[in-house]
Amino acid sequence: MKLRLFFSVISALILNLSVSAQQPKTLLWQVSGNGLSKPSFVFGTMHLLCSAEEMMSDSLLSALSRSEQVFFEIDMDNPGEMLGVFKFIRMKDNKKIGDLLSPDEYQRVKNYFSNNKTVLPLSMMERFKPYFVAAMLSEAKMPCGTKTGMEELILKQAKKEGKPISGLETIEFQASVFDSIPYDEQAKELLKAIDEEAKQDSFTNRMAAIYLAQDLDQIEQLTLDEEGGVSSYLELFLYGRNANWIPAMEAAMKKQPALFAVGAAHLPGDKGVLSLLKKAGYTVVPVPNPVRN
Repeated sequence: MKLRLFFSVISALILNLSVSAQQPKTLLWQVSGNGLSKPSFVFGTMHLLCSAEEMMSDSLLSALSRSEQVFFEIDMDNPGEMLGVFKFIRMKDNKKIGDLLSPDEYQRVKNYFSNNKTVLPLSMMERFKPYFVAAMLSEAKMPCGTKTGMEELILKQAKKEGKPISGLETIEFQASVFDSIPYDEQAKELLKAIDEEAKQDSFTNRMAAIYLAQDLDQIEQLTLDEEGGVSSYLELFLYGRNANWIPAMEAAMKKQPALFAVGAAHLPGDKGVLSLLKKAGYTVVPVPNPVRN
């Protein structure tokens, strides 16, 4: 659960962060040319979803079958990476959420936990990075009993087919992204999520609907509709990471055809993975990806 939560934090923060030219409505893209002997594939994931199984289309299963290796943002098949979540989820210097807010603000947080069903009680999350807490609240509000991440489904199928699993970055690096944002700013965003509960619930549902529609344009457009406290950290959360991934993706594709399954917000935009691959000389084309009924 913690690993899925780690992904859901980044997903919730960056699924609403950029704007670009119109894209076909698909999350699956083929990468070829520029010396590749066989094509590779890029698929945009959502790290937590009520109906993720619908997205395991025949097209995605075919892309996975044609790939000889699978990459996620981190190596999800590495126990060390998974256990790293427990190490990195806590704030440094023994900080607590109550230290970051005024008494009145902190009381509003406590009232929320008292009046709502949450994944964990506040007493167990006092030292968690506030963005993690906000993500857990968002998860609890999703309108379904069972939530599944796309990565989990792809990982299960990849292991069934004996595909080697790798990561484009480490969980330690992902954790450092959150440490780069002042904890007091994170706490203010947590408080905002609590104070604007109805708005946040609506955003979460809208985000999931847009993802299921495979509409990259709308995923980008969300940044125009939402006032995100992380909007000033686009380079940190999104663009810088995209640029860092390209050399690793190129090296992998040149060895063996690969499927790269990363958060959908990483795909579109001038600084998105698809555009960066095109600029690097590859042919990147959409693959129709009808969902299962």
